Amino acid sequence: MQSKFEGRYAKNSQMLSVDEVAHLHLKKVCVIGCGGLGGYIIEMLGRIGVGHLTVIDGDVFDVSNLNRQLLSTEYGIGISKAEAAGTRLKTINSEIKVTAHTVFVDEKNVNALIQGHDVIVDALDSIESRKWVAKACTELSIPFVHGAIAGWYGQVSTIFPGDNTLEKLYHAQCGKGDEVQLGNPSFTPALVASIQVSEVIKLLIDRGDVLRNQVMHIDLLCNEINVFDL
Repeated sequence: MQSKFEGRYAKNSQMLSVDEVAHLHLKKVCVIGCGGLGGYIIEMLGRIGVGHLTVIDGDVFDVSNLNRQLLSTEYGIGISKAEAAGTRLKTINSEIKVTAHTVFVDEKNVNALIQGHDVIVDALDSIESRKWVAKACTELSIPFVHGAIAGWYGQVSTIFPGDNTLEKLYHAQCGKGDEVQLGNPSFTPALVASIQVSEVIKLLIDRGDVLRNQVMHIDLLCNEINVFDL
């Protein structure tokens, strides 16, 4: 690992120890959703060296994804988002293992898809799907890093098994979030994904403060970032 630290991971040397880099290689993270948030999350987790990434998305790219989704290209319209994520990861870091599932998460398959992972990351756009995943994470004792975006705004929270964070954030049981009305530009998902990835890494190396029982609200239009207790 020392030689890898001096090469691929050399630029991490002031913030991660050799042991922490090696520790990340042993970890397994599942990212649900390979679109706006998911593409950036997957990219960053692969580059920092999380050893096994599972990516899940039943959707394919369409032209409306080109404005913000890292994995979307003009040549990739109609291609599976999960498969594109897997292909991208193999070009970034051949040392990690990638599992791609070209399915949508639902109440019946979620437990089987996420079991055995160290952290689950939310890159979904459905309230109902998020709540299915949060419930499964409680049943399987896996922490869940939530993120959501809408226009100039975003939010992040880290949810431990048994926390009822999503119930406090979303009173509705189903439907889409505010992105339906506000849309999403290119920059909001990149920022929110970065904060989600930092939460994942802190969980995996067991260092630093995470947003448990809190939510970080991000307002890029007015340059405000606030953390609220839940």
